[in-house]
Amino acid sequence: MQLAFDNDKYIRIQSEHIRERIAQFGNKLYLELGGKLFDDMHASRVLPGFLPDSKLRMLYQLRDSLEIVIVISAQDIERNKVRQDLGITYDEDVLRLRDEFSQRGFLVSSVVITHYSGQRSADAYRQRLEWQNIKVYYHYLIDGYPHNVDLIASDEGFGHNDYVETTRPLVVVTAPGPGSGKMAVCLSQLYNEHARGREAGYAKFETFPVWNLPLKHPVNVAYEAATADLQDVNMIDPFHLDAYGETAINYNRDIEIFPVLDAIFTSIYGSNPYKSPTDMGVNMVGFCISDDEVCCEASKQEIIRRYFQALCRLAGGACNDAEIQKLALLQKQVGINTAYRKCVVAARERREQAGTGRPFAQAAAMELPDGTIITAGASPLLGSSAALLLNVMKHMAGIDHSIKLIPQNMIEPIQKTKITFLHGKNPRLHTDEVLVALSVLSLNDENCRRALESLPQLKGCQAHSTVMLKEVDARTFAKLGVNITCDPARK
Repeated sequence: MQLAFDNDKYIRIQSEHIRERIAQFGNKLYLELGGKLFDDMHASRVLPGFLPDSKLRMLYQLRDSLEIVIVISAQDIERNKVRQDLGITYDEDVLRLRDEFSQRGFLVSSVVITHYSGQRSADAYRQRLEWQNIKVYYHYLIDGYPHNVDLIASDEGFGHNDYVETTRPLVVVTAPGPGSGKMAVCLSQLYNEHARGREAGYAKFETFPVWNLPLKHPVNVAYEAATADLQDVNMIDPFHLDAYGETAINYNRDIEIFPVLDAIFTSIYGSNPYKSPTDMGVNMVGFCISDDEVCCEASKQEIIRRYFQALCRLAGGACNDAEIQKLALLQKQVGINTAYRKCVVAARERREQAGTGRPFAQAAAMELPDGTIITAGASPLLGSSAALLLNVMKHMAGIDHSIKLIPQNMIEPIQKTKITFLHGKNPRLHTDEVLVALSVLSLNDENCRRALESLPQLKGCQAHSTVMLKEVDARTFAKLGVNITCDPARK
């Protein structure tokens, strides 16, 4: 995978910039953290070289001066909201996040339950956390939030919330997902710090959109693709343009809420330290791109990937036409369509060669780092994804294509177990089963060992399947770092 992002520079200058912002506000800063800390796969795809846990590594440079507050909405507890990428509820994810942070040496000082209005489920959750010696605070629903500024910035608004006790200069406020109330917690703390005679500041840390890249730069368009289900729109920040005469990029929700934030800041402090929503951010990602062309290409691939992902969700009833239409429009904005993705064209051609009416008319293709395209079709023994993985490994390891790495007499007993004892319907081997078989054979077979050793070279490769993958195959490709898309067809 060709690198295009200087991760070491990012960790250095991002941590320095946050230190400067802490000093700007008298050594107390509430930092609203958006996006993912441990597994920011979107950023690592569109900025090749950005590590999925780069933000966490950056914060590690500040760990002795920071503490973490995790926010969860009582409404999300009540409806058992699930984090789709992990398949766990938000309340469970709070505990997961706390454990992850603690294991890495970070102080998690408390949990704030927001949007509280007496929900019994929230009370039970608070008790559960307190049994584990976790400090818990309630923040209440405020009528007319966020527009009723007079009520919000009063003792009946923010002043009614529990004051969250903190001890360190940097307080990172994070949550399992969007809509949890992170910003409101930060602003409430500013009000209550001020009421106690202490001054504090607020800043926002989000990676996208990248404020100092052009509006229609593929990296920023890819962010719109990633949030198409939310209908987020990137915009030129009019407040920043008016204040400084400079173009900066932000997204619609931050721009729309800025006049309200301006009024709240003014109500608390008498003035607003920020002249634009872009001013509130601390993101330095745009200064660490080392190869713009590579990032543009990676972002175009991501836009198409999001489009196929939405098509598959639409086929499962979990998406709507508006999202599909927006993603199609975003492709046009950067001058591409699905045919731009070479592995898509190759997989469909391979399927056509097999004959669409045949029982195993499915195919898959992968584009390797040097531009080589490898394809595979399904057979009675192997699904097209498993066959593709074998073909790619043989090519990478320099093994002749005619050599059968897994003999048929080994595959057939596995198939018998799947059908006879596990009562499966599909006898063909999946990708994980192929890898397990190769691992066993590698003890005595040099070709199998070499094939397995080639797997790290697949990271960052682009692949496509003409049918939707089973979950087990999707997980395998994800673990290998392969960016795979699928046609919305079932087989």
